[in-house]
Amino acid sequence: MAEKTKSSPEQKSGTGPSGNGNQSQQKKSSGSSQDGSANKSRPRGQNSRGRRRPTARRTAPPGGRPPGGPPRRTEAAPPPSEIELPEYVTVREMAEIMHRSPIDVMKVLMNFGIMAPITQTIDYDTAAIVAEEMGVKVNPIAPEEPEEVEETVEEKAAPKTLRQRLYDATPDERLVLRPPVVTVLGHVDHGKTTLLDAIRKSNVVAGESGGITQHIGAYQAFYHDRKITFLDTPGHQAFTAMRARGAQATDIAILVVAADDGVMPQTREAIAHVQAAGVPIIVALNKVDKANANIDRVKQQLADEGLLVEEYGGDVICVPVAAKLRQGIDDLLEHVLLLADIEGFKADPTGRAIGTIIESSLDKSRGATATLLVQKGTLKQGDALVVGSIAGRVRAMFDSKGHTIVSATPSTPVEILGLPEVPTAGDTFEVMESDREARERATARAESERQRTESSARKSVSLEDVFAQMKAGQVKELRIIIKADVDGSLEPIISSLNQLSNDELRLKILHSGTGDITDSDLMLASASDAIVIGFNVPLSPAAQHSDLLNEVDVRTYKVIYELIDDVDKALKGMLEPVYEDEVLGTAEIRAIFRIPRRGNIAGCLVTDGVIQRNALVRVGRNGKILFSGKIHSLKRFQEDVNEVKAGFECGIGIEGFDDIAEGDIIEAFHKVRV
Repeated sequence: MAEKTKSSPEQKSGTGPSGNGNQSQQKKSSGSSQDGSANKSRPRGQNSRGRRRPTARRTAPPGGRPPGGPPRRTEAAPPPSEIELPEYVTVREMAEIMHRSPIDVMKVLMNFGIMAPITQTIDYDTAAIVAEEMGVKVNPIAPEEPEEVEETVEEKAAPKTLRQRLYDATPDERLVLRPPVVTVLGHVDHGKTTLLDAIRKSNVVAGESGGITQHIGAYQAFYHDRKITFLDTPGHQAFTAMRARGAQATDIAILVVAADDGVMPQTREAIAHVQAAGVPIIVALNKVDKANANIDRVKQQLADEGLLVEEYGGDVICVPVAAKLRQGIDDLLEHVLLLADIEGFKADPTGRAIGTIIESSLDKSRGATATLLVQKGTLKQGDALVVGSIAGRVRAMFDSKGHTIVSATPSTPVEILGLPEVPTAGDTFEVMESDREARERATARAESERQRTESSARKSVSLEDVFAQMKAGQVKELRIIIKADVDGSLEPIISSLNQLSNDELRLKILHSGTGDITDSDLMLASASDAIVIGFNVPLSPAAQHSDLLNEVDVRTYKVIYELIDDVDKALKGMLEPVYEDEVLGTAEIRAIFRIPRRGNIAGCLVTDGVIQRNALVRVGRNGKILFSGKIHSLKRFQEDVNEVKAGFECGIGIEGFDDIAEGDIIEAFHKVRV
């Protein structure tokens, strides 16, 4: 029996013509003898086997198996029908959890356009979609409770929130007065940008599409040798989210209300945002020079909204202005500085800078750019900083007029270069000791952010959702890919579009981002039956020459409310339409012609309107409707015609109805969408 277990070198290495079979034969012979004769024929087999598979002997049943019997095999566990997955998992780990081959997982990922090696880490959303595609239900593993780690003295001293970092743990002797940060709010076209234009004495309005500010601008103005920082938030209702962010970053809010229009919907929204932030308000009553201006009516409307001006016994400052004529501007700035002196806005200009991202965008030549508002410390060129979960370094800084600067003190808005990617407008930034510390802090923030935003609205617009092709039952979807020039415009567009969904239809944003519309966007839209919407962005050269342009509906806009209105109309077009009948004409049957294998043909005189081929018809007799159907043939003198007008005779064949009689009335009509 030991003779049978001897193998040639080719068989041992598995390179012979039956290498695989010989391996199993070796296993069979080695376990078939209880006296160890098989091991004697392979002097090194025991050690070799022991090193390769140390558990082989332990898992064998006592006494081995009967001589000559089949080899004992460990049955593979059947694939589970339900599994739990962590927030992140590698392809190999996922395959092991599902008891499937990693190749199967990789194939499914490839079907979705993801080329992932076996060691690639994928997030929970992507893994869940892949698992469900393979017939496995997925549940998330509840995150473990973080272990309590004793903080260092430095960590204990570090405040946890932005407000604490700005104002706490700072000795009073280090606090100095800083310029006030003023946010200008109000309804669309009430004159906010015109007011800022008058203050800064520079024409910005002409550069804005449709006369409406498209994204937040940050500027500094001088009055009586004192600086005032202004934030200009767009007034259209689509910018609600952006306006709220501006109010959170400000010290004083100027609410612009047109004296002729009065309080409007966006005026009320602005008041709510400012009041929620606890920011003092100054009302700039604009357009007082107009003939139909009614100042008293506006003040009463403001009182109805909870803003009681000083003339009515309240504490809200109200300044009449005419921005185009530069009337009342000095009075307004005087009140801004007066309120700033009363409030005593201070900050610590020493130490590492902390602040807020006001705006961000992707510039073709300069890369990622961000407008920062420094709120504590001094930001310097060359500083390492972390913005949200992004680590970078300040390579260059520019003031609100585009001049290069090397440092920025509190309340100063600056544009910086040096970030590896576009940050999110509204995020906070903080200067770190070194690049390494910035990267470590960014990594820690990214992990924390993933846990906080797993179910947030922003998650619903990420690329991972592209592959979630789930059946929506009776719910209809309009799928959209959105590209915008800056992040500050992208956020309100998404916010406004999400509000258009209702119970009968659903709007789904497959992907959003900043930058040109690329060929990848077109490929995604083609694969997902989506439309592509661009705001202030062109198509990339590759996209312009793509064959997919013939398949994908690409729309570009320069004014946001036109974008929102078009999508709203598209959504209404997806609803089940309501139709009503519109009568085309009537005809009276004068004779009946029986045609073999064709049925009866009505010889008619058109008495009113027009009878059209393929029109819908109703056949009436004695005031009652006998049949409703469709014309299948319309002739004049044996010739097929498309229509016959009043006063002419014709032959009409009605599809599926022969029970006609002389004197019957045929009414032709078509459906009109209401």
